[in-house]
Amino acid sequence: MPPWLPQFITSMIVILVVLHLSLGAAAYLILLERKVAAWVQDRVGPNRVGPMGLLQPIADGLKLFMKEDFMPRGVDRMLFILAPAFSAIPALIGFVIIPWAGLFEFEEGKTVAIMGANVNIGVVYLVATASLGVYGVGLGGWASNNKYSFLGGLRATAQMISYEIPMGLALLCVILTAGTLLPMEIVRQQLDGQWFLIQQPLAAALFFICMLAEANRAPFDLSEAEQELVGGWHTEYSSMKWALFFLGEYVHVFVGAAFFTTLFLGGWSINPVTGWDLPVLGTWWMILIQFSIVLAKVFVVVAFGMMIRWTLPRFRFDQLMKLAWEGMIPLGLLMLLMTSFFVFIGWTQWLWAGSLGLLAIVWILLPALPQQSNPNRRVGMLGSRFSPPTDDAPSHIDA
Repeated sequence: MPPWLPQFITSMIVILVVLHLSLGAAAYLILLERKVAAWVQDRVGPNRVGPMGLLQPIADGLKLFMKEDFMPRGVDRMLFILAPAFSAIPALIGFVIIPWAGLFEFEEGKTVAIMGANVNIGVVYLVATASLGVYGVGLGGWASNNKYSFLGGLRATAQMISYEIPMGLALLCVILTAGTLLPMEIVRQQLDGQWFLIQQPLAAALFFICMLAEANRAPFDLSEAEQELVGGWHTEYSSMKWALFFLGEYVHVFVGAAFFTTLFLGGWSINPVTGWDLPVLGTWWMILIQFSIVLAKVFVVVAFGMMIRWTLPRFRFDQLMKLAWEGMIPLGLLMLLMTSFFVFIGWTQWLWAGSLGLLAIVWILLPALPQQSNPNRRVGMLGSRFSPPTDDAPSHIDA
């Protein structure tokens, strides 16, 4: 048997299993989101199709499959057809570098990694494939020949490009700390030490926020704001083309949660602080335990994102861009500088203290920084009892 064949067979099995798992998760995450929304809003949610509504995703899929595939006049036909694929395919190919479990020893001294591809640029590969999704959104908005779609595509493009910068900075903090681009090695270091969520809580928070923004999830779903843009870049889409956009979104959320688990939650680790933990090498039953732990953490991260969607109101677009360029990017640069200094000195075990100290410094210096005028200031109106003209709120004539 060639030495590469066992790993090749294992990688093919992992890819097939996780690919179908992510496709099924995309369907049932929609049901979970509707149930979470119903729970938050004190409603019942889907409960008619199947027991507890469990067949609702199948009914929704059949409905979308049977709907008319409408194509308006004036669209760029080729790009209009290809845009949903450009949005879904990058999400479906990123999971191959995620270590879903440790190393399986099939013979004495011979092991295989439970992942699709154990390449030495794994982290860069996932970030690169995730960033390709912006092309599907932008092309879909432009090819639709619709002003609402075009504005939605422009918003989504600006948002995704802007939030990739702080995501990359948070990722660089983890890479500097771990000293490697191998996802398996990043997990291994957290097994031997602490989770990076504890070591670098600010980097984890920035990465999670950017993950929501990259997937166009609320409160960052300005590109599909129904109150302003009807439906955003997918206004003119219907049937399975429309479904592909949302398939890509939910698969992106699933893969992003798995990536967050790898980077900050220790993969299959069950001990967030130093001490005993599950091994990297194990038999088939240990691999199943590790795989189950990773999926459980992914489920928790996805459910947390859904709770955020149904708890926080949607940002206004200028607030969304201001958060990225005036808040998260400067904070990401400061975190990268702090991490570089601590790694150079050899204080990696005290990175959590550096993160807290950095947060305190920002909190103290923030009031002294130049501030823009409040865009939400109340405009005074002559003769109004509730908003009379003042020095802080001049009348609409003076304004």
